[in-house]
Order: sequence, then C-alpha cells, then structure tokens
Amino acid sequence: MKYVSTRGLRDLGGFSDVLLMGLAPDGGLAMPERIPTFSASELEGLRGLEYSELAYAVMRPFIDDIPEADLRRMLRATYHPDVFHSADITPLVRLGDSDLYLLELSNGPSLAFKDIAMQFLGHVFEYVLERRDEHLNILGATSGDTGSAAEYAMLGKARVNVFMLSPHGRMSAFQQAQMFSIDEPNIFNITVEGVFDDCQDLVKEVNSDAEFKARHTIGAVNSINWARVLAQAVYYFKAYFALNLPAGQTADFSVPSGNFGNVFAGYLAKRMGLPIGQLVVASNENDVLHEFFSTGVYHVRRAAQVAQTSSPSMDIGKASNFERYLYLVAGADGVQTRAWWDEVGGSRPVDLRDSAHWDAVQASGFVGGRSSHQDRLNTIRRADGKFGRLIDPHTADGLLIGERYARIGVPMVCLETALPAKFEATVEEAVSRVPPRPERFGGIEKLPRYFTVMDNNAAALKTFVVEKLEATLKATP
Repeated sequence: MKYVSTRGLRDLGGFSDVLLMGLAPDGGLAMPERIPTFSASELEGLRGLEYSELAYAVMRPFIDDIPEADLRRMLRATYHPDVFHSADITPLVRLGDSDLYLLELSNGPSLAFKDIAMQFLGHVFEYVLERRDEHLNILGATSGDTGSAAEYAMLGKARVNVFMLSPHGRMSAFQQAQMFSIDEPNIFNITVEGVFDDCQDLVKEVNSDAEFKARHTIGAVNSINWARVLAQAVYYFKAYFALNLPAGQTADFSVPSGNFGNVFAGYLAKRMGLPIGQLVVASNENDVLHEFFSTGVYHVRRAAQVAQTSSPSMDIGKASNFERYLYLVAGADGVQTRAWWDEVGGSRPVDLRDSAHWDAVQASGFVGGRSSHQDRLNTIRRADGKFGRLIDPHTADGLLIGERYARIGVPMVCLETALPAKFEATVEEAVSRVPPRPERFGGIEKLPRYFTVMDNNAAALKTFVVEKLEATLKATP
C-alpha cells in the first residue's frame, strides 16, 4: 500500500514512512492511494474475533511493510486486558432498554479514547525506529487528552522525545495534572498563550519548515498521523459486531468531535464496507462542523472566536482531519483539496452549496448538532438518573445529539471519550457529587508540575526544541 498527500503529492512511501512523517512535504495529510473494502462474507468472517485479531484484519491491508508476525505481536501487546482493564478492550453497554448504546473507550492508561490509538503508536514507533536506527522528535498539540495519552505511550521510549503544546489555562485541572506531573527526560510540556488552534498552527508552521523538520527529525502524534486514524477505525468494527445485528443491517454512531479525527475513523470504517448509516457529529459551542453539515459552508474560527467551554477538548475552530474528508468528497482530487485549503488558510469560507461535492457530502451519511453548557449538565444528570451511568461532558455532547438523530429500530452507538473524573468540576455541578477516579490518580493535582509557558511564536518554539535536544545530547553518556 502506497500513500499520497491530500494536496496532490503522489508518493509518500509506505505505512512506516508516513508514520514518521507527520505532515506531507506539500503541507497535506497522508492518505492511502486506495481504501480496501470488505465484502459482506468477509465482514461476517470478522465476527467474534478478539480485539487484537480484529485490529490485525482491519489494519493489515494498510500496513504491508511490517512482517505479519511482528505486527500481530505489537497488536497483542497493545490491546491487552492489563492495559485496558477489560477483556473486551472497548466494551459496548446498552443504556436501559433503548436503542442507545455507549461504547467505552476510556479504560486505558490516560482514561481517554486517545489511548486506543496512542498505545499502538508507542509500540510501532519503537519498532520502526529501532529497525531504521533512527530517533524521532514528536511535536504535538493537545486540547486536553492527546497530550497525556501520547506522553504515557512514549514513556521510556529511548528513541522518542515528545514536545507537547497545550493552550495555557484551558484544560481541566485533572488534564493539566496528568501531563505536567510527568518528569521524564524525553517529555517536554509547553503551554502556549492562546487556544488549541494556535498550538495546532504552530505545529504545522514548524512542520512546513522542511529543512528544520529534516534536521531535527520532527514527527507527529496528533490525529493528523494516519496510524492514529487507522487504529481508531477498529473500534467501530468491534462495536458493530458487539451489537449482534443480522448481516448487513445498519447501525448509527454519534461522536463528540473537535478535530474530526475520531469521527473520520468511523467514515473510514464505512468506506471499508462496515454497514454504518448515520455518522452524527456532536459539537459544543464551537460549532464549525455543525455549521458545515447544516449549511454546506466550512468557515473556520479565528483564535479569538473560539469559546472556552465545559467540554474543552472540543474547543477547536479549525478541524485538521476535515481535510481528509474533503479530499474523499472531491474524489481523491488533490488539486481541488489544495484549492479549498488555500481558502481556509486565507480565513475564507469553503462553500460547497449547489455543487456535486455537496451531493457527495449528503450521501456520506454525516449529520451534525451542537449543545450548550446547560445541555451538558442536563444530559449528565439525566444519564445518571435514567441509566445509572455517569458520563463526562464531551460524552454528554455525543449522547444528546445522538438522541436527536436516533431512528426507530436502528442502534445508536454513542462514543465515550473520557471518564468523568477528568472533568470533575462540571460533573459535580451536574449531579452534586464528585465522580470516582481510579486509585492510581488519587491526589494527582497536588503533584509537582513541569512545564514551560511560551508565547505564540514559531521561532521561540524552534529555539526551545533545539536547546532541549542539545541538552539531551550533552547529558547522554
């Protein structure tokens, strides 16, 4: 399987190449040259597989440059009950006697869905780098959960350094403590004076400096990394088979979405042949995605327009993975995608109304909705009282919008994104009690913190990276 850029560059190499690449040299995102599909009978053959075997079946068509035995070994090590505290890895729970289901994705090391893919990245990064005798410096941006999931996955990885940017003061206290309490020689936390989009733009600006990127071997773990999207597609298959539906019957999925990576993984699964009907995109007050799927106009928000909300991991005004979706909407036309992203880069709207491209959007099965702080409180309270299930505010966004689009006789699977303990204040406001947390995170907010505050400035970021790498080299025996 060869990979191409969403902006037209045709040969990015194989899976291992794009794994380490981050952004493509032309600024685009890596995509497979084609999307393999499962026939109806092949899908039936996947039923009942344990998670690591299902992951192999789904991911192998996209990964042909790693020997079968090695890939199977890494997947078994990744998707192990000791890591995810469940034999099912991603358990599916029915809510009452309704057609609503909750897909548990938050049983991993950092208590967020990002662990599902990030744990695999930790193993496969180490594998590829060792075989190439290379090192990688990961430059990432997080709105809350990617940071801790990436850092936990890369702990002890001698060939990987992590430079993680986050918006200063905009994550929950638990999220901040998870990241900033890590005191490891290969982990560097940087808080940027701005919002998540500023952090994301800094990552892209540094990646666009080809000479700097090559000299310092800069890679990515954000959802722009294809391996993350691919790994996340697996749990859509797992959830579908757990429903025990008759062959070919559709199921709907509701996904809290800010950067569009999680829900795009569902679209990838659908394109591979999984019988998914609706993909419901749940937004908070930062509703650029809801606006697009409602009107056909994609208009990113400037940093000053991004609201600070009680579902902070979705406080995003420019969804990076949306470029992958538009690339497929355009029929894998890199020239068209680049033209659209030039508009986005100029803060101009991409308007697909009255076009064949809008017809393709409507045929793709995406719908959207938005919620408010009060909606989240009400949904958390209602889920607790009606279903005996305590959920976090992002999952509440997904449950609320999922219920709006629920169809009689069609299962609606709502993706859990984090445990409620990560957003203690909002959950307590909703149900008047503090959500429980795993024992290993007791008192985490009181631990010492290690991070650097930085202005929104790419030159300062580059200087910081170089200084830390030089200091690391000097400290190496």
